[in-house]
Amino acid sequence: MIKVGILGGGQLGRMLLQAAANYPVKTYIMENDDACPAAHLCHNFTKGDITNFDDVYNFGKNLDAITIEIESVNEEALEKLESEGVKVYPKPSALKIIKNKILQKQFYKDNQIPTSDFVITQNKNELNQHQNFLPAAHKVGKGGYDGRGVELMKTTADFAKGFDAPSVLEKLVHIKKEIAVIIAVNDKGENALYPTVDMVFDQRLNLLEFQISPADLPEKVLWKAEAIALKVVKDLKSPGIFAVELFVDIDNNVLVNETAPRVHNSGHHTIEANYSSQFDMLWRIMLNYPLGCTEHILPAAIVNLLGAEGFNGEAHYEGLNEILQLDNVFIHIYGKKDTKPGRKMGHVTILSKEKQELIHQANRIKHTLKVVSKM
Repeated sequence: MIKVGILGGGQLGRMLLQAAANYPVKTYIMENDDACPAAHLCHNFTKGDITNFDDVYNFGKNLDAITIEIESVNEEALEKLESEGVKVYPKPSALKIIKNKILQKQFYKDNQIPTSDFVITQNKNELNQHQNFLPAAHKVGKGGYDGRGVELMKTTADFAKGFDAPSVLEKLVHIKKEIAVIIAVNDKGENALYPTVDMVFDQRLNLLEFQISPADLPEKVLWKAEAIALKVVKDLKSPGIFAVELFVDIDNNVLVNETAPRVHNSGHHTIEANYSSQFDMLWRIMLNYPLGCTEHILPAAIVNLLGAEGFNGEAHYEGLNEILQLDNVFIHIYGKKDTKPGRKMGHVTILSKEKQELIHQANRIKHTLKVVSKM
């Protein structure tokens, strides 16, 4: 039986393992917390640090293949594993580009991939040299995740919030819409595109709040978005699953924002809404099976379940019974014991042929289902 490891045991690892149950594969997880969401679903659990060379190398050296659920893994260990014959998804060369926002933006520029204007700053003081670049977003080069490591700079007074580390200062775009395209690539270079999705963000937390799939876009804009996302993935020269997040500006120009080299929040609806989910697809790629069908069964919306403001401690799901009574609504709770404000605790997928019904139910769920702490 093929042995496949996942670096990281959060909700993405958990959902990957749920899809793995359909295949002849022996699964391995490494995470520093043996109570993590994925720990009890794998065949073998290793407690370790995914950023540590020795931990990653020793975990992977007897495996056939290895993948990630978060970018902040030790890519030097993955390079050594790859050189010794372990299949790594995505390739360490692609991960190295994507995990550093400076290298990622430079990659777009070097490959003529449309993206917003940017400059590189080595420290906070250098922001003063770019006053004419405002308004902008300051993004720390390494370590940012889920909205952390990003500060909006509207006036020079905001420079005090900047990062005193190598970062990207990225000119803000007049955004009409934020969209995402998930693309699967196998070892032969064959690819499959999932339908583009509309993303609606919580501006305060800078986290995906809810999304609708397929995106409501003019045909020419959709083609442009798919072509640009495909170019990103082809130029990375790596098999795996990639989520390309893009902006559509007020003039219908399409610009790449960021790329994730893994299964992604913007593809969670595919579990119920598409014939082959993003999680199923990654197993097909790693096990060398044919790529799955990415077509919709039904249009979908996702609502992220985030920890409510003012609550810390053991999680309690208020309104769960009420939401479980709704038709074509699917609840995914990630198995995290404790909640805190803004923490991703689960998601809800809604299926319907009617876009207005998706929006209505998404708003209803958002206001009914709350993640609080037990009293």
